[in-house]
Amino acid sequence: MVFSSLTFLFAYLPLVLLIYYISPIKWRNLVLFIVSLFFYGWGEPIYVLVMLFSILMNYIFGLWIHKFRKEKEKAKKCLTICIILNLALLGFFKYWDFFATNLQALGISFMPVLKLSLPIGISFYTFQAMSYPIDLYRGDTKVQNSAVKFGAYVTMFPQLIAGPIVRYRDVAEQLDHRKESIDKFSQGVTRFMVGLSKKVLLANAAGQVYESINALQASQTSVVTAWIGIACYTFQIYFDFSGYSDMAIGLGKMLGFEFLENFNYPYISKSITEFWRRWHMSLSFWFRDYVYIPLGGNRKGFARQIMNIMIVWLLTGFWHGASWNFILWGVFYGIVLMFEKLFLLKKLDKAPDWLTHVYTMVIVMIAWALFAHTDLQEALHYISMMFGNCASFINGTTLFYLRNNLFLLIACIVASTPIAKTRLNFFKHKKLHWLVPIAVGIMLFICTAFIVDGTYNPFLYFRF
Repeated sequence: MVFSSLTFLFAYLPLVLLIYYISPIKWRNLVLFIVSLFFYGWGEPIYVLVMLFSILMNYIFGLWIHKFRKEKEKAKKCLTICIILNLALLGFFKYWDFFATNLQALGISFMPVLKLSLPIGISFYTFQAMSYPIDLYRGDTKVQNSAVKFGAYVTMFPQLIAGPIVRYRDVAEQLDHRKESIDKFSQGVTRFMVGLSKKVLLANAAGQVYESINALQASQTSVVTAWIGIACYTFQIYFDFSGYSDMAIGLGKMLGFEFLENFNYPYISKSITEFWRRWHMSLSFWFRDYVYIPLGGNRKGFARQIMNIMIVWLLTGFWHGASWNFILWGVFYGIVLMFEKLFLLKKLDKAPDWLTHVYTMVIVMIAWALFAHTDLQEALHYISMMFGNCASFINGTTLFYLRNNLFLLIACIVASTPIAKTRLNFFKHKKLHWLVPIAVGIMLFICTAFIVDGTYNPFLYFRF
């Protein structure tokens, strides 16, 4: 079930909110746990068992780590086993066939290809659940004695499928004491509708243009057409993912929770270093706190720091998918970030803003071309077309796509900057606050019309 579906909007969500708010406060975590399991099991009921195993495992190891908190060696062994089991669970479902296929290509056949379907959101909820025993071992959070509350934390449907990755310590207090209010609920509805509009009106439209261009024959494609295509994918993945995060944050507010932001206008960045401080921040912070810093961060010399950066980005790429294009995508970013740290950052600080922004977006769009094609050969071919390996620089097909999608591209550019929130946000004026519910109603009507009329409504991050 996706947020941008009629089933979710007009059946599941209203019913969940009704049950949640008529339930006594002491039962609301149990209600949240049950409805979230139903939400997850809507598409693949069998994989609810995998999630329940993950919940139970991390909950029990959390109790043991707390029990042995004064016996560091025992607590450390518990944590180590817990991390291994978490990664083994993720690795089995997500990476078994990748390794089996590649080993068989080398003539090594002891691992059969199982053709397992990937449990939706397993990368997200595994990282989320695993943060609890790690933080407990470090003393950064308190033990959770209630299996129901811990289960509600892991399965919480607003951010279950695609984040933001909410760490236990960030919501521990809210699981016990959260304040629902009409004001917070209305803020949540508005934020949800902003996210839904991003997804339905911008991401889906941009994605259709990209798919159309990507399907063109090489003889029909020009350099500019290839750049238009990857620009549309660049907007699609941003509005798709940030829209989902907006919807998750909005839903959280409706239920009384406050989730951390996941995006901060990454496409206004003036370096790749800045871009990754603004894009998918919950994942970046997770790798920083649980991989980069434990490896030594920048505390063990420059050479070790560079190695740590490359390890983190290799893992970041592999986290996104069991495919060589994702690994290359991660390594590519690792090399660029390392190069910036060694040579470029000081020069970028002194360069004109427009130049640093162009530099950043060119790198980002090249990286998205790698990311978009799971077939590495196709990805490299598309990048080669962006840099001249096609029939012409510009042709009639280019003009067709520009003419038909100019308004969409302008809307995407504006919406990916703070302009829409600051200069074009008329509702920030107190005298116009009464217009917000009307605007939300209009947005819901338009989005519903697009969902009913459209057949293209993918969610890119479901595959992770």
